[in-house]
Amino acid sequence: MFRPHGMSYRVLVAVIAVALLATGCGNRSAGQGGNDVRGKVFKSTAVTEQGKPRALVEGTVIELHFTEDGRLIANAGCNMMQGPVTLDGGKLAVADLSSTAMGCPSPDLHKQDEWLSKLLAATPSWKLDGTDLVVTGPNTEIVLSAEAPALLEGGTWKLTSLVQADAVSSVPGGVPATMQFQDGKVSAFTGCNNASGSYKVDGQTIAFDSVSVTYKACGPDEMAAEKAVLGVLAGQVKYRIDRSSLILTNAKGEGVQLRK
Repeated sequence: MFRPHGMSYRVLVAVIAVALLATGCGNRSAGQGGNDVRGKVFKSTAVTEQGKPRALVEGTVIELHFTEDGRLIANAGCNMMQGPVTLDGGKLAVADLSSTAMGCPSPDLHKQDEWLSKLLAATPSWKLDGTDLVVTGPNTEIVLSAEAPALLEGGTWKLTSLVQADAVSSVPGGVPATMQFQDGKVSAFTGCNNASGSYKVDGQTIAFDSVSVTYKACGPDEMAAEKAVLGVLAGQVKYRIDRSSLILTNAKGEGVQLRK
């Protein structure tokens, strides 16, 4: 077996070591770049300040939503804050944090909004501790747990919006249409008629088959909702679950949005 001699051997070992070190650093950097939190929502389970528990306004939690398009949406119980976020180097940096200007029901909620805004503006540190997100700023630490998205199967999905290409509109007349998925079987109330059939999930696609529908005439609002619902129960559609919302769209970009 050929073995490099003397100085050449030491140089070769050094080159390999540097390459391995660079690879290792690259992997750690990727983990700190935000891929592990992107697309997830975290809700606070513990807040400490000056090493002591900080009580939040009753009925509120701190919520941090890292969107797929690189934004942070934050809420402390009243106004919604958002801005483009970077997560490199273990730092949470929001370039331009804007906020809604809703009047909070109590001064304490307003103060809590300001407290969270100042913390995020201070470029706090972040890390993952198992599945928990830990955000640490000046004298403050927030531990947040990942919110589990809703599951396709089980429970009832209620129609909340109609989707037309890139536009989303409210349900005409607030018609109460619903869908249920369980063990490959789908049942729906279209707002006018009942529908049932089978389905198969493949990645982000649902293929519906053998869907039967009752035929009862209803008013214009009910028929408009029914058209949208039946439009996604035919053939293959794209589906996406965003927290507690389910979005179904057909090849034309038409579809429905439902919520559990």
